[in-house]
Amino acid sequence: MFDNSEPQVEKPPPSDARDWIKQLSAYRDPSTARSLFELGVTIGPFFGLWAFAWWSLSVSYWLTLAISIANGAFLLRLFTIQHDCGHGAFFKNRTASDWTGRALGVLTLTPYAVWRHCHSIHHSASGNLGRRGIGDIATLTVTEYNDRSPFGRLVYRLYRNPIVLFGLGPGYLFLLQNRLPLGLMNQAKYWVSAMGTNAVIIAALAVITYFGGLMPLLLIFLPSTLLAGTAGMWLFYVQHQFEDTHWDEDGDWQLHDAALHGSSHYVMPAPLQWLSANIGIHHVHHLYSRIPFYRLPEVLKDHVELANSNRMTIGESLACARLHLWDDKQKRLLSFAEANAQVY
Repeated sequence: MFDNSEPQVEKPPPSDARDWIKQLSAYRDPSTARSLFELGVTIGPFFGLWAFAWWSLSVSYWLTLAISIANGAFLLRLFTIQHDCGHGAFFKNRTASDWTGRALGVLTLTPYAVWRHCHSIHHSASGNLGRRGIGDIATLTVTEYNDRSPFGRLVYRLYRNPIVLFGLGPGYLFLLQNRLPLGLMNQAKYWVSAMGTNAVIIAALAVITYFGGLMPLLLIFLPSTLLAGTAGMWLFYVQHQFEDTHWDEDGDWQLHDAALHGSSHYVMPAPLQWLSANIGIHHVHHLYSRIPFYRLPEVLKDHVELANSNRMTIGESLACARLHLWDDKQKRLLSFAEANAQVY
């Protein structure tokens, strides 16, 4: 007649970044059906728009270019699916994830094994000042910048210029740098990954050129590739290069703190969030990279603390492009002008 059970008390949210791991592990299992669906609704439109753009070459080059630009969004989504494959988060079967990632690497011009290795280093060292240089955007501290020669400071300024980072950089990265396993040149498996990917890319481009000439390459392949690369570079930038991001010296660095506090929650309109496969929910992804991208919104729905953490809108993110140097004393990123005004 009477309920004598103890009232259930809602557990408080974890107070430490490491304490989130147990709760987030509940979201790690992918659904094979859902993964196949997400792959299908991305790769189907990608090839469909490719075919439509090819057909439109006989109608209008401007129409072809417009279709190719639109298709860059689906190529970006394919890259984020490849990204999930690299984390073993897309299929329960690791072999299936890896071969899916290798195949997508041909479309994204990214050798899968090379990228997966470098990206794992990024996850294991993000925010660690003692382990910069692989899988990240080069970032100097104010002291390191001031200690450089005038020429060295000029080189860094050029590198961090938005025209280079988001204009020239993506083309260099995807068209040139990815053709060699840079930083891993002494290991055969990374040569196999890079050269195998290159061989398939060359074969595909040769077939396209044989049947369609140069225009499919110039008006379909290159525009979609460069647009996807630029969008991907911007997303990667704002995921870690925001004012109150998290960097520490090696001895003070803690993996989970860096993941939670050094990665942004990039809030985008629903269509852009879909096309980017929820990669903007980056703080959760870094905390638990085995969560499939399509389950990340579920995490935010269930944990309001994470939904409200590190939020950044598109408008707010534009200011990140002017941040260049890490200030060890203030623990924030500064612009060159702000750094020059500091007294040390």
